[in-house]
Amino acid sequence: MQNSAVFLPHFHWDREWYEPFQVFRHRLVAALDTVLETAEADPDFRFTVDGQMAAIEDYLEMRPENRDRVAALVREGRLAIGPWLILLDEFLCSGETIVRNLQMGWAAARSLGGAMPIGYLPDMFGHIAQMPQILARAGIEHAALWRGVPGSVEGHAFRWRAPDGSEVRTEFLFDGYDNGLDVLLVPDQIGRALGEYAEMTAGRWGGDPVLAMAGTDHHAPDPKLAGRLRQAADGGRRISIATLDEYIRVHVRDEVSAVVTGELRSHVRGNILPGVLSVRLGLKQRMAVAERTIDHAERVNALCSQRDDSPFLTLAWHKIIESTAHDSVVGSGTDETCDQVEARLAEAAQAARAVRDAALAEPASLVPSDGYLVANPLPSPRAALVEVDVVAPPEGTSLVATAHDGSAQPVQLVSQAPTVLSDERMDASQLERVLRRIHRRELFGLLIDHYELTPGSLVFHLAEVPSGGPFDLLVLRREVAAAAAAHPGPWRVRTLAEARATALVPVHVPATGLTSFRVQASQRQAAPAPRHTPATATARALSNGLVEVAVAADGTLDVTGTDGTTLRGVGRLVDGGDRGDSYNYAPPAQDVLVSEPAQVTVDLLESGPLRSRLRVTRVYEWPAALGDDRDLRSGRTVRTPVDMLVEVRASEPFVRISTSFLNQCADHRLRFHVPLPEPVAGSASAGQFAVTERGLTAEGGWGEYPLPTFPASTFVSAGDAHVLLDHSSEYELVDEGSALALTMLRAIGSISVNIHPLRDEPAAGEIPAPGAQDLGMRIENRFAVVPAAGGWQGSNAVALAEEFRNDVLVARGTAPAAGRLPSDASGLRVDGDDVLVSCVRRVADEEHGAGIEVRMVAMRDTTSTVRLTGPFTEATTVDLLGRPLSPTAVRDGLDLVLGPWEIRTVVLR
Repeated sequence: MQNSAVFLPHFHWDREWYEPFQVFRHRLVAALDTVLETAEADPDFRFTVDGQMAAIEDYLEMRPENRDRVAALVREGRLAIGPWLILLDEFLCSGETIVRNLQMGWAAARSLGGAMPIGYLPDMFGHIAQMPQILARAGIEHAALWRGVPGSVEGHAFRWRAPDGSEVRTEFLFDGYDNGLDVLLVPDQIGRALGEYAEMTAGRWGGDPVLAMAGTDHHAPDPKLAGRLRQAADGGRRISIATLDEYIRVHVRDEVSAVVTGELRSHVRGNILPGVLSVRLGLKQRMAVAERTIDHAERVNALCSQRDDSPFLTLAWHKIIESTAHDSVVGSGTDETCDQVEARLAEAAQAARAVRDAALAEPASLVPSDGYLVANPLPSPRAALVEVDVVAPPEGTSLVATAHDGSAQPVQLVSQAPTVLSDERMDASQLERVLRRIHRRELFGLLIDHYELTPGSLVFHLAEVPSGGPFDLLVLRREVAAAAAAHPGPWRVRTLAEARATALVPVHVPATGLTSFRVQASQRQAAPAPRHTPATATARALSNGLVEVAVAADGTLDVTGTDGTTLRGVGRLVDGGDRGDSYNYAPPAQDVLVSEPAQVTVDLLESGPLRSRLRVTRVYEWPAALGDDRDLRSGRTVRTPVDMLVEVRASEPFVRISTSFLNQCADHRLRFHVPLPEPVAGSASAGQFAVTERGLTAEGGWGEYPLPTFPASTFVSAGDAHVLLDHSSEYELVDEGSALALTMLRAIGSISVNIHPLRDEPAAGEIPAPGAQDLGMRIENRFAVVPAAGGWQGSNAVALAEEFRNDVLVARGTAPAAGRLPSDASGLRVDGDDVLVSCVRRVADEEHGAGIEVRMVAMRDTTSTVRLTGPFTEATTVDLLGRPLSPTAVRDGLDLVLGPWEIRTVVLR
């Protein structure tokens, strides 16, 4: 069989990269025109469209008249499309986004004749541990990929096993997805070149035919390929053309002995370009915001609203998934490309926000306008703090928050708004101009409660909710005109708002449920509820009975947890040079590390009882850039203050930390260090339906230095330190396992550099990307630190990360003021240790009608018992494409047993 070869015509289509989307689409349309013409002219021709439906959608938007031509070739098996909507970066989006990517790609391909049932992942920068389970639970038995495969795989295929035990046979593109092009360089020497290549790689094939991938980035197929291969086959070598599906289904053995379990992040056979985890921080943050917003929108739309906003949600999901492309969210494109990705993610968040707010408006219509509705997006009850704008208390009184049952909670005032919005002097002839500011009853964003008109004086009293009677703008105009005529000369016009304050209010909200409250003045302070441990503060320390924070002289933090575990030196900042590019970090040969501040100040901002805060400001002298010799940092430094907001809240066992600074330096990497009490041999990070454990090193062997920098999405844990994350981040264990370092900023100026000290070959052209320096941008990061022994499970990191990342949702009531607050409303509740709920959404099909889809993941290596309760009487287990598998018995709730790391999806009705 080694005398045979299968050529696989294809292209790899980066939707946007070193050119923006529309420029590449122009080339795409021409390339797919060639594919259709070639296939229709030669029945032997086959083509695989890169595993992503985005290329087909983008093409048909420009060539809608060719839809039937595409569908005909798909039905004949000569054009392989799908199963993905887009070829994504697997580590820089959520597991739920990966599932939706597969669902949308599969559905789009089905409408044209059917998806290629192969998890084709040709150019991703490594692969997540749970991908085999995601594919298997969608009914896909095979995968094909290139990067990240460990050196233990010696053949051209292996069985890839997820943490739950699911497996897919995986074709290993060990020479990349363009290995066949070298064979085709000289058309009349194809037979000879193929023979040499087959001999060179014979140890890989084990009797299976050589797979020659005939395609590369952004190139149309050669219309003469089939003819040239027929000519080369005249020498006796068996040569055929196939799609990827045909090659795997027809030409190779299904039995393979090599097994690889978990994520694929080895550098041994290809670059995995790990620097993309930390470049262009803003894209990673926008992705997290968009994903979080659409998740909340789906949940409240399903549980609180009568309106089906599926078209808006589909639009938002499509834009998010487009942005996950492995040259999009990673930030390895030009500035204009990254600007488009950022705008697309903003649009996705905006569409989702509109759905979320419209859904909340329905129950908010039952809450009086002097009250607030609070919605909990998580499927477990929780205590939380909400920040709302309220009427300031009169002198000698305090504020309390009252619930529907009359119970009261203390309120913490954190700021007061000015009451004098304007104080102007003008001639009577100018008064008409002032009235133009009024739109019906609105003035300066508030409503006119009443006004006082006396000779020479006009005073407006504004409120959010007017307490006076009706207001008639026409009457006001008539009265002011008469007064101005009667009293010409100077006038004083004042606009006064009612005294307002910002208040923190403690709430307890049922699982995916609703509560409401109003804030009002009281003659005596309400006693704190037993479930709230007061937060306290001194000039350099915070505490809430669960976690204690002390600020050291150098501005770092000593943090002590509930069990007495103490982390010292938390928040040490280390800045070093970076002479790398968007794909790989590289230190200058003579680096200058800056870790000690030139100045430290500490300000007490809030002292409880619900929230206490300190601001630590450290001033650093950072080198301005690299020098002309890129292995040296500049001798010129820039004085840079870095603010660190340190916060503890009543009842939370972690400390919240937010950092902010204006970046005025280029070519550098800044890291946030969490020193560990004892050196550790490994770490664990959560993301994409798994917690992945890693050591202190990475496997090398190719042309890329194996830096042990790793991805984390929701938390990272090392020894007794557990850091909850706001967005996908890069981390590394440094100082021989003595500290956890999280990258806060990596500022570089080129997509790729030709000569890179830690990578042999360029990753792209040496194209300037000045926007990736983030110069003049305010760089903000948000973490939470949990000191606790017992590892990530002992610290309850899965649940705490969900609480940290998902705030409760607040909406102002819209019913008439002073009415009765509605009773609390419970929604869907999911009980189970270390169970992640990644999806709660409205679904419907013609046979079964409307339902609520819930996706759960057992985030542990032991069996999980899960109980679901809520407004449902039927349950059906479905696969990841939504196809029913089996009905599930419901008796006063739904009881499930999830295996280790299992993904389970049910539809409730």
